[in-house]
Amino acid sequence: MDYFVYILKSQKDGNYYTGISANIKNRVKQHNSGKTKSTRYRRPFKLIYKEKHNTLEGAREREKFLKSYSGVAEKKRIIDEFDKV
Repeated sequence: MDYFVYILKSQKDGNYYTGISANIKNRVKQHNSGKTKSTRYRRPFKLIYKEKHNTLEGAREREKFLKSYSGVAEKKRIIDEFDKV
């Protein structure tokens, strides 16, 4: 099974959310319908980036890196490249 690391942009406050999912289309729907507690008040969201991984462990490591101090510059580069709104 494939897993995806994704970055969403809140259309309400302009901030970003990074997560992982095996079904990215369904996951974005969950975020936008308010079923995800941590993002409920920041809806709606736009998917700006997704990255495929072959294993859940690989996706978790990548998500962890992008959320870490070491990964901030790379996450910013990704956002700058793919978030052309």
